Amino acid sequence: MEHMLLLFIFFIPILGLTNGAETEQDFTWHLKKIPQIVSERTFSLDSPKFEAKTKLELNSVCGIECQRKLPVPSLSDLKDLLSYETVFENGTRTLTEVNVLGLERDPAANATTRRSSRKKRQIYGTDSRFSIYDKRFMTNFPFNTAVKISTGCSGILVSPKHVLTAAHCLHNGKDYVKGSKRLRVGLMKTKSRGDGRKRKGAKRSRREVSVAQEDPEVVTELRRRTKGGGRKQRRSGRKQETSDGMPSFQWTRVKSTHIPKGWFKGVSGDIALDYDYAVLELKRPHKRKYMELGISPTIKMMPGSMIHFSGFDNDRSGQLVYRFCSISDESNDLFYQYCDAEPGSTGSGVYLRLKEPNKKKWKRKIIAVYSGHQWVDVNGEQQDYNVAVRITPLKYAQICFWIHGNDENCTRG
Repeated sequence: MEHMLLLFIFFIPILGLTNGAETEQDFTWHLKKIPQIVSERTFSLDSPKFEAKTKLELNSVCGIECQRKLPVPSLSDLKDLLSYETVFENGTRTLTEVNVLGLERDPAANATTRRSSRKKRQIYGTDSRFSIYDKRFMTNFPFNTAVKISTGCSGILVSPKHVLTAAHCLHNGKDYVKGSKRLRVGLMKTKSRGDGRKRKGAKRSRREVSVAQEDPEVVTELRRRTKGGGRKQRRSGRKQETSDGMPSFQWTRVKSTHIPKGWFKGVSGDIALDYDYAVLELKRPHKRKYMELGISPTIKMMPGSMIHFSGFDNDRSGQLVYRFCSISDESNDLFYQYCDAEPGSTGSGVYLRLKEPNKKKWKRKIIAVYSGHQWVDVNGEQQDYNVAVRITPLKYAQICFWIHGNDENCTRG
């Protein structure tokens, strides 16, 4: 039955409903022309102190209401915000100033769309996360793209030598955090001890993973079916803390780190969630399959408004944790959602699956970086959300530039 469920998951047509009509053809990766980021000048800075404390929850940041009031950044602002610092493994630091070419301005910038009423807490109601125990899935795509950052966060592989994560995992807006000077990235591998033994609860593990492989509309249906009995099942799943299904890590040193200047000081005069992303270049390439970048679509263009991501939540030590949820609010640069998550999962790559243009094949791409549980201003009060930073055309251009340089790979996305 479980193998049949997997076949059902991978081969069933994914249909979405918009105003009651089937719109399967709309759920496509629409290629867009990408503006070009060009480096103009690079100069040396003093070495960082590396004295900041890692803080996985941010207060007093510019949130929904604040963003609505912000002026649309000028080209000069964007050039300043997209300039970036690079820190190398020997502790040296540079600042690169950039120019932005071919930019098409978005007239709807700073707009916010609301989908539903708010809730509270990092875990919203019944815990809907799934621990991935089965090594056949843990070390294969898409779950194998999740990595652990030595400062306590998660990240995602975006090339044979690069990892995408959240900027606040490395820098608090004023200084680099302790431990980021000798930064390492952990790639998953399974423990070999006991691989041949049949462990209690193995069928449960496969069922959890089969659900984790879901895509939006099927996820919605399975979640509806499991209401009521889901809590008991998930609790029984969390008891399976046997080392047989736990990943261990192959740690790789980081050669350099790129963080946009916008993270240090946004257009609001404070650190801006819009720029809470960073790219790490590994000292040695890996041979695993990585996940490609994509331009973040609007909620209406996402099947079931669903997003997915996997990371290493602190409350489930040693486990890879997968979750999915629908987006509740969106601004031009951020997704506001209630995906169940705990510290440790911040920096995870948020992805979805859409059709490739002119093909029947569906493809997963990263569309955001999970920034974590944040307190933002809403109607003059501090309220909490789980927030993800959207990959806009400009951010795509910058991240792609960090990975490929001035390359043809960065012209469309």
